[in-house]
Amino acid sequence: MTQQARRSPLLISLALGLTLSSAHAQPVQTVRLGFFPNLTHAPALIGLERGLFQKAVGAAKLEAKAFVSGTSLSEAFAGGQIDVAYIGPGPAINAATRGMPIQIVAGASEAGAVLIARKDSGIRTYKELAGKVVAVPSAGNTQDISLRHILKEQGLKSKADGGTVTIVPIPPADTIAAFAAKRADATLVPEPWGAALQAQGHVLIGDEKTVWRGGKYPTTIMIVNARFAQANPALVEGFLKANTEAVAFLTRSPAAAQAAVNHQLLKLTGVKLDPRVLQRAFARTRFTTSLDLEALKEYAALNVEAGYARSVPDLSSFIRR
Repeated sequence: MTQQARRSPLLISLALGLTLSSAHAQPVQTVRLGFFPNLTHAPALIGLERGLFQKAVGAAKLEAKAFVSGTSLSEAFAGGQIDVAYIGPGPAINAATRGMPIQIVAGASEAGAVLIARKDSGIRTYKELAGKVVAVPSAGNTQDISLRHILKEQGLKSKADGGTVTIVPIPPADTIAAFAAKRADATLVPEPWGAALQAQGHVLIGDEKTVWRGGKYPTTIMIVNARFAQANPALVEGFLKANTEAVAFLTRSPAAAQAAVNHQLLKLTGVKLDPRVLQRAFARTRFTTSLDLEALKEYAALNVEAGYARSVPDLSSFIRR
């Protein structure tokens, strides 16, 4: 797939979204929340498990929907189907660059992404990804952008860009089955799915610190539809308070938080993880409401490097002050 081809579907969706999102001028009866069933989205999982988001919307109805990747969530956001979302910085920056009316309002997690190779793949180093099939959650998502940067650092390219590495989209929760069926040789995947694969004997090639920036990179942030935010400032404040309370719970009570996260993951994916797997995944993930603007700027540059954007936007104009 060419770089231009990677851009086209989302551009179409964004154009549609700019039209449909004007519907948020009416009084809010329902608030739509998007998130992923990953540990890196644990503030969302905790917010749902502990009723924090329902409290935030008061008498309105909360509709929470799980997505498999930032790309699919961005398309739903563009289509006016989501008001508030937890999402990776890659899709968020792409959306902002292309005119989607978003505001970045808070951080949620940092690091928490690892590169795992199937145990019989023969891969033990980044360079040995040459000629292999590597899974990411979706084209254009945060892990896809990180993987393309890793490949560049190793002198490798995807097949679509004239190299030898085949990059395929596989939802994180499905990577366990994909490895069993040998549909992928490796994956750059958010936690807890990396720790779950490692528990089955698959091999850790890159931990959260070697993927990028010594582990000091945003993995999940909270965004809101800018028009929704303008019309409903109290609701946005409520979601920010809920996010802060969820992050505080994750930090203050890790054992209880792990149990709550596991309960939500079981409901959403049908997979109940061994507590030791979650403990390992938690150790690789940091939860924070802070936004690192410099890291976001570097991510925007990686977006350009990966071919998902033509320029680095002024991100300060998209961040809520």
